[in-house]
Amino acid sequence: MSRIVIRKIRKNEIGKLEDMLYEAIYQTDELNPIPRSVLNIPEINVYIKDFGKLSHDYCLVADLDGKIIGAVWVRVISGAVKGYGHIDDKTPEFALSLFKEYRNKGIGTELMKKMIEHLREKGYKQTSLSVQKENYAVKLYKKLGFEIIAENDEDYLMLLHLKTSNI
Repeated sequence: MSRIVIRKIRKNEIGKLEDMLYEAIYQTDELNPIPRSVLNIPEINVYIKDFGKLSHDYCLVADLDGKIIGAVWVRVISGAVKGYGHIDDKTPEFALSLFKEYRNKGIGTELMKKMIEHLREKGYKQTSLSVQKENYAVKLYKKLGFEIIAENDEDYLMLLHLKTSNI
């Protein structure tokens, strides 16, 4: 995997975030996947709608020989529709996605670390995300220093204090 380059998304690639968002949705039943129409739900679509037009939109991609195989993006979601990881109108929310064949190879960890570093450089105090309790990525987020601050039957709301994390 040494041919993988982590870089900023290019403007002409932003449309690929729709595929990335769909891949980011945790599928509990691989034989009966959630239909792509789920992307039309406002609380899901808010993660990509008009991405790149807001000053708090940042995206890094994992590029393997010119093909995007994964992405991590953040945005401050402060409009009427909130994301699942909403804390306040100053905290960027994370989304992370890798195509299945590239998972569990450390790529997601590297994407997360680079974005955490970027947010710290930009002066953010904290960042958040929402993750289903069954999702194997919970371990990654905990390893990176995210803490569970709230939960419901299915999801954790996790927060990372950027000033005190070790990443």
